[in-house]
Amino acid sequence: MRIGFIGLGRMGANMVRRLIRDGHEIAVYNRTPEKTREMAGEGAIPAFTIAELVGTLEKPRTVWIMVPAGDATEAQIEDLLEHLEPGDTIVDGGNTNFHDDQRRHPALAAKGIHYVDAGVSGGIWGLKIGYCLMVGGERAAVEPLEPVFRSLAPENGYLHVGGPGAGHYVKMVHNGIEYGLMQAYAEGFEIMHASDYDLDLAGISELWMQGSVVRSWLLELAGRAFRANGSDLASLKGYVADSGEGRWTVQEAIDHDVPAPVITLSLLTRFRSRQDDSYGAKVLAALRNEFGGHAVKTE
Repeated sequence: MRIGFIGLGRMGANMVRRLIRDGHEIAVYNRTPEKTREMAGEGAIPAFTIAELVGTLEKPRTVWIMVPAGDATEAQIEDLLEHLEPGDTIVDGGNTNFHDDQRRHPALAAKGIHYVDAGVSGGIWGLKIGYCLMVGGERAAVEPLEPVFRSLAPENGYLHVGGPGAGHYVKMVHNGIEYGLMQAYAEGFEIMHASDYDLDLAGISELWMQGSVVRSWLLELAGRAFRANGSDLASLKGYVADSGEGRWTVQEAIDHDVPAPVITLSLLTRFRSRQDDSYGAKVLAALRNEFGGHAVKTE
C-alpha cells in the first residue's frame, strides 16, 4: 500500500527502507530536503512540502509522523490538518505521552480524521530484525494499516493493544522497564570492574548469553560495547539522558499507588549522572564532618 511518511531520522529512515523492501510505496517528507533526496535515491517518492506529500496519496490517505514528541509533533499535525480530509488517518510513531493521544483523538475525530498511536521499539537495529509495534486506536482505524505494521514488525512483533493512547502507554511502561534492566546490568558490571580480579567483561557478557537466566538483547549489546570500547569504557562519559518515558512511568505509578522502586531509582540515577559534582553529596559530607568529625575532601 502507499502511505506518506514524515521524519527521516535514524528510526524513520530505516522504517521507510524496511517498508519499501517489502513492496510498499512510501512518499517521504523531511524538514531538511537532503534526507528526502537520499531516500528518493533508495526508492521513496520525494515530497518537499506537506501539500506535495499529501497530494501523492490516494484517498483515504494515511500519513505516519516520526518526529520528536511534543511541540514538533503538534506542529506537524497542525500542518497536516490543512491538507487532510475526513476519512484520512494520522499515525504518530514517536514517543508521545499517552495523555496527548487521549486529547488528540477526540479533537481529530471531530474533524473526521482517524488517529492511531504506535509505540515503536527496535532502535537502529529495526531495519534488520524488525520493530516491535504496540498500536493503539480504534479498530476501524487500525485494521486497514495492518499490512504496514506487519511489514515493519518481525513475526508476532505487532499487537493492537487497545484504544486511543494505549500504544504509547504500553511503550511508556516498556521504556520504564528498560531503565530498570539497564541499571541492574550497569551496577553488576561496575561491581565486577571494581573487583580484585582482572575480569573480561565482554567475555562474561557473551558467556551469560549462553543459557543464563539473565541473558537478553541488552546484555548482548553490553558485550558489543565492551568489545568496542574496552572494559574501562574510557572513551565514554557517564552522562545518561532520558527522553521522558521513565518520568511518565514513575508518575503513572504514583497516580495509581503502585510501588515501583526499581524504575524510580533507575530514573534518579540518570539524573545523578548529569552532575559533575553533587551538591547533595557535599551536604552529606559536611554533616558527617559536623556531627562526627569525619574527614572531608576539599577542592
